[in-house]
Amino acid sequence: MQVEFQHISKSFPGVRALHDVSFSVAAGSCHALLGENGAGKSTLGKILAGLHRPDAGRVLLNGHPASLRTPREALAAGVGIVHQELVFCPDLTLAENLGLHDLPRRRFRLDWEALHSRATRLLQRVGLDLPPQTRLGDLAIAQEQLVQIASAVGLGARVLVFDEPTSSLGQAETRRLFALIRELQKDGTTILYVSHRLEEIFELCDTVTVLRDGRHVATQPTRDLDSTQLVRLMVGRAIEPVTLPATDTTGSVPRLQARRLGLANRFFNVSFDLAAGEILGLAGLVGAGRTSVGETLAGLHPGYTGEVLLDGSLQRLSSPREALRRGVGLIPEDRKQQGLVLPLSVRHNSTLSILDRLRGWLGRLQEGMETGLTSQACERLRIRTPDLETPVNRLSGGNQQKVVFARGTLANCRVLVVDEPTRGVDVGAKREIHELLVELARQGTAILLISSDLPELLTLSHRVLVLHQGHAVTHLSRSELTEESVARAMTGLTASHR
Repeated sequence: MQVEFQHISKSFPGVRALHDVSFSVAAGSCHALLGENGAGKSTLGKILAGLHRPDAGRVLLNGHPASLRTPREALAAGVGIVHQELVFCPDLTLAENLGLHDLPRRRFRLDWEALHSRATRLLQRVGLDLPPQTRLGDLAIAQEQLVQIASAVGLGARVLVFDEPTSSLGQAETRRLFALIRELQKDGTTILYVSHRLEEIFELCDTVTVLRDGRHVATQPTRDLDSTQLVRLMVGRAIEPVTLPATDTTGSVPRLQARRLGLANRFFNVSFDLAAGEILGLAGLVGAGRTSVGETLAGLHPGYTGEVLLDGSLQRLSSPREALRRGVGLIPEDRKQQGLVLPLSVRHNSTLSILDRLRGWLGRLQEGMETGLTSQACERLRIRTPDLETPVNRLSGGNQQKVVFARGTLANCRVLVVDEPTRGVDVGAKREIHELLVELARQGTAILLISSDLPELLTLSHRVLVLHQGHAVTHLSRSELTEESVARAMTGLTASHR
């Protein structure tokens, strides 16, 4: 099905998201939609999927104006969407979530057998071997994303919008998704693919459309572009990679030591040292235990076994509050669910971890000090916000992520656990976050970097610890780091555990 956007404009209170955007998407193509956070990509995708109505302009499907006023109308017209964020019901089962759009019935009752059978087929298609009775809220974020993809595929849509579908997927899950997209294309499905990962665009997409500040910049065949040209189209300038600072840990006591660390059914007997000023990458496939290790160090899993030492002193990190008191902070994997209180302001979100420091006479909050500290953090991190009282849910994804970093830096953490720091952010914001991590390391912060983005791990890590099925299988020094060496270790293709 061919899709054509004609003179689309859309504004929200105080923000012009799209201005006179026009371009076409060929039937059966995989068409990339690129731009910085706030460029209007997701807004355009949601207009196509019936979630937003344009203020001006229209959408044509196969040359005919389409009525896309609601998601139901869009689906009836053959358009579905895979959202970046979770839109399902966490307390329902996988089968119930996958059947919400069309519950099978046998006479006057729900046909549970048909519901479970259909869910099993859809889950298998995206590579998820899970019972359909599993509660969605019990899954990892990457698995939740695959369930959403399964749902969209099951709708039988002829046009599918994928909005950052791999932002929480590991390498193996991403490969399975790419194979699925190619299968859909062979069946004639048109794909509109939104992503910040340029390597995916060159591998998967035949055409690229770039938006900047809500305006159409270019639509060109992918084969006519390289990564430097794409970045220039998106941000208007070239972006250079960061330079990792050298470290000398000879003879010094490690800032953090994990000894035989374990958590029931999550990870086992994990040991490593992390020096001040060092960035240690933590790699592994989905389910390998990376996030659980980071959350344990941040006090979220008090039932862990083994030992944690900070500057040589044995600690028991029994809660996030206790971890913060000891100087260990967490930048969580899911900023919206775990990192931010979305209705609260930039100021309030930035200082949540230091409220005790901001209390003055009779325990009253010193708002002047709070404002001053937040203002300094926003300037240092280049957080783009109308003012400090703006709710964070009105910021772009990259700026939301930097607000989470602001809270971590204001807490003066000596150890910072950073889980998927650039998930769902654009190339410009990604470069700024990389600069921030390098600067924190230069200042002596010990950083545990968890990322499914292999180029990111290779760029930022002094060393990489690889987990496979909950076990630490190898440490790779800077000189040993290649995408192949990390990928082989993640899949268990290493000589031995060490």
